[in-house]
Amino acid sequence: MIALPNRERRGRILRLGLPIMGGMSTYTFLELLDILFVGYLGTTALAAVGISILVTFAYLALFGGVTIAVQAPTARLVGARITEDRVRYLRTTLALVTGAAPLGALLLGYYAEEVLAFMSADPALVAAGTPYLRWSVAAGVFLTLNNTFMGFWNATDRPGLYLRVVLLQAGIKIPLNGLLMFGWGPIPGYGAEGAGMALFGAALAGTAYHAIMAFRHADGWWRGSIAPHVSVVARLLGPAGAQQFLENLALALMFRIVAVVGTVEVAAYTVLVNFIGAVGLPAWALGMAGATLVGQSLGARDPTAAHRWAWDVVKVGSLAMMVLGIPFWAAPREVLSIFLHEREALELAVWPCRILGIMIGLNGIGYLFASLLYGAGDVKRVLYVNLATQYGILLPGAWWVGIELGAGLLGIWMVHQFAFRAVNAVVLAALWQQRRWARIELMP
Repeated sequence: MIALPNRERRGRILRLGLPIMGGMSTYTFLELLDILFVGYLGTTALAAVGISILVTFAYLALFGGVTIAVQAPTARLVGARITEDRVRYLRTTLALVTGAAPLGALLLGYYAEEVLAFMSADPALVAAGTPYLRWSVAAGVFLTLNNTFMGFWNATDRPGLYLRVVLLQAGIKIPLNGLLMFGWGPIPGYGAEGAGMALFGAALAGTAYHAIMAFRHADGWWRGSIAPHVSVVARLLGPAGAQQFLENLALALMFRIVAVVGTVEVAAYTVLVNFIGAVGLPAWALGMAGATLVGQSLGARDPTAAHRWAWDVVKVGSLAMMVLGIPFWAAPREVLSIFLHEREALELAVWPCRILGIMIGLNGIGYLFASLLYGAGDVKRVLYVNLATQYGILLPGAWWVGIELGAGLLGIWMVHQFAFRAVNAVVLAALWQQRRWARIELMP
């Protein structure tokens, strides 16, 4: 049996990871809440929102490296006990995002209908998803700014500040969802579009609150030079953004493959993909906590400590994922019935749900090591591994098994879990053990 880290080290991991997990669980809860609300509008609306979310994430993934672009170098400053201008990478990344993200969002919003028409041949799905997608992309600009601030709070051991923002957004979005989707009094119901409108309002409020906290806890974040730090941010932001963009593009293409099977399958797949977010919470949250610990250790010139912290995080995270996975394999129908209200879609999702619950403990190791390698600044090799496994295993395997062999949604899901995710986890763990990340320099 592999021993868990001692109480002191577990406490350090959890003090960093639990606030991040709390924040991420709220985000996941809000996504599932959208699925729950939209599920009452019917299978077509559910499939439309599911595809629209994936298209939005594929675009926002271009800026998906903002958290680590701030967190990795700032954590090294903390580890090296450098106090002068710790906000340099926050300021630089915010400037780059503010200049680029809105332009892309405008372009994608303009072509929203054409993008959804490519993703699905169902005209009812396209009509339901287009307005939601436009609001979702607009909200994504503020969500990206929020993720930028999050990297700074994590690196400076203050993830609780990020949690505050997420709770504020939840408090805004939940009532807005009900009000704007279904209407009340003189306010009309906008259906699926209302969920997008609520997301936009909550994201905007979150960015405003981040800015208020930054004035209090990150002096100088809005002023000062960015030119000396652009090269460091670009080295992290470029590969990490490319990796996350291509990952989300692969997932969007997976939806396209599932759409060939049928719209009911897309609705089931939408719920299953969101379940990954729920069960994978410990991996993403503790992985980000581990990225801070790794970065601080490397800043203190102690790669042995960084290596040990990583394995301690993997032990804690894997155990947590195995526990969270129990309801998904033990009671799949009961869990699925909360979100899927048509019997055909529910039955299609039962066995994939079981497989997810069983495999998440192993497959989540890949999520963890990707974050840990990010924390060490080793973003390019994560990009290469994910490209190879997503485009060399997942997409062709899903098409061949699901479409050519006629195995449908279950076959596609088996490729996702047993081939793609398992191989990805093994390779990333092997990269960590090589320790080449210990030689990467980030601070100029």
